[in-house]
This record gives sequence, structure tokens and C-alpha cells, in this order.
Amino acid sequence: MLYARLMAVDRDHVLRTAAALLTRKSTATMDEVAKAAGISRATLHRHFAGRDALVRALEALGIAECEAALDAALLDEGTASEAVRRLVSEIQPAAGLLAFLYGESQLWEAGQDAGWQRLDTRIGALFVRGQQAGEFRIDLTPVWLTEALYGLIASCAWAMHDGRVAPKDFTHMVAELLLGGALRREES
Repeated sequence: MLYARLMAVDRDHVLRTAAALLTRKSTATMDEVAKAAGISRATLHRHFAGRDALVRALEALGIAECEAALDAALLDEGTASEAVRRLVSEIQPAAGLLAFLYGESQLWEAGQDAGWQRLDTRIGALFVRGQQAGEFRIDLTPVWLTEALYGLIASCAWAMHDGRVAPKDFTHMVAELLLGGALRREES
């Protein structure tokens, strides 16, 4: 029992270390991941058979982090714009991991994971709510607004990594650019 608990803690440590490294250097090798985690390559391979298995585990972590952010953002409370701002704020700690996953084409080759579908459904419902309330433009589909949100999160995470955006500006930069394009304008 104790051994199983230690293995879970070690695996979580390795996964989070890999996430931190790959967010900074997406081309990092398994050797570099092992070194960063303070373990041997053999130990890393006991946890993850190869890079694909590691990326799939990171995908599961990213989905879990996003679901936690969606829960914490209380998407059904207040206006849809307020909910978007809360969501962006809650998702910021996972933004680097999401940026890495966003660029991993192997995740999208075999079709979409059910976890991403759950996220898309929840975020899309937020945009539908905003459209139904007359808050968001109706000429932009909820699917497109969801994709735009992911893209802005990834772009801002990369800009933060490069030092071009301060972490304290993340929520404002992402939410205001998205909402500035999504808000319904009065017709002249």
C-alpha cells in the first residue's frame, strides 16, 4: 500500500516536472525530462513507455486542470462576459501546459478525446448563454469562439514565457481581446 502511494506521488511529480519542462522547451527529449525530474531514464520509462505516452498523460493532466478551472470559474453566475474573465483567470496556472498541448499535433490525429469534448461543450455553452442574452455577437459560432479562446490562451502563454507579456496581464490580455471581438455592437 505504501509503495503504491509512493509510486503515485512520484508519477505526479514526474508528470508536473515534464509539464514544466515541455512548456519551456517543447522539443525536450525523454532524457531531459528524466534529468529534470531527478530520475533515471529507466524510471521514466516505467512511468511512461515513451514520449507519446508522456504526452497522453500530460493531455489528461491538462484536461483535469481545465475542468477544475471551469468549476472554479462558476460559469453560470453573473454575465457571460464576467464568466469568461473568471475562466481566463482560473485557467492561467495551466496556460503553459495548454500551450504545449495546443501545439502537439499527435493529439488531434486520431480524433478528439472525450475530455476535450467535455471542455468544448461547457465553454461553448457559456458562449451560447452570452449570445442568447444579447451580449455576444451571433455571427460568430460558439465553436469558433471556443477555438479562439484556446488560441488566445496558448498565444499569451507563449508570450509570457518569452517575457513579452507580464503574468499579471494575462487575464486582461486574453479576455479583453476575445471579448472585444465577441461583444455585440449596436448597429448604426
